Amino acid sequence: MSAIPLFPLQTVLYPDGYLPLQIFEVRYLDMVKRCIEHQEDFGVVALVQGDEVRKPDQHETLCAVGTMAHIGEWKAVIPGLMQLRCSGRQRFRIVAAEQLKHGLWMAEVSAIDDDMTVPIPSEQQDVADSLGVLIQTLQERGVPPEQMPMQAPYRLQEAGWVANRWCELLRLPLAQKQLLLAQENPVLRLELVQDVMVEHGLLN
Repeated sequence: MSAIPLFPLQTVLYPDGYLPLQIFEVRYLDMVKRCIEHQEDFGVVALVQGDEVRKPDQHETLCAVGTMAHIGEWKAVIPGLMQLRCSGRQRFRIVAAEQLKHGLWMAEVSAIDDDMTVPIPSEQQDVADSLGVLIQTLQERGVPPEQMPMQAPYRLQEAGWVANRWCELLRLPLAQKQLLLAQENPVLRLELVQDVMVEHGLLN
């Protein structure tokens, strides 16, 4: 990959994850407009240090692994405010990053291979079943598809997809979410998610 613009957030975006955003800072309004014009994606990385909104003399420290975000839908609500519906694409590792004068981060990155399509091991089937029940419950409550925390198609038979959705849903420390994002074995990621769910009483 060549240099990409970065959007540091106090959250972790996973491949196929859903990310609604409200954009109002000039540095990101300009970035988003360029991405839309050129049909390009931008990188989302978690903040180790610093706030999402720029402050004078603030120092920002970024995590080394992030995810490309694709703008699916957008609208300009009022001048200076845009609403986006984004989805996670490929993961990447930052090779070098630089913050420009107006505050936007640009980075040279190397792509991380997409998860292999691996079926759910029988030992972790309860993790997938729990996610299926959650999706069905939300649907029965009448939650519109565009407001679901996970977006269709629901690939409940794939280890990586199921693991990633639970990584988003579980209330985990940012550092733990980041470690799970960087884990390149989808089955091991699913096993780690299962351990967390058992620990929190979400699975028997």
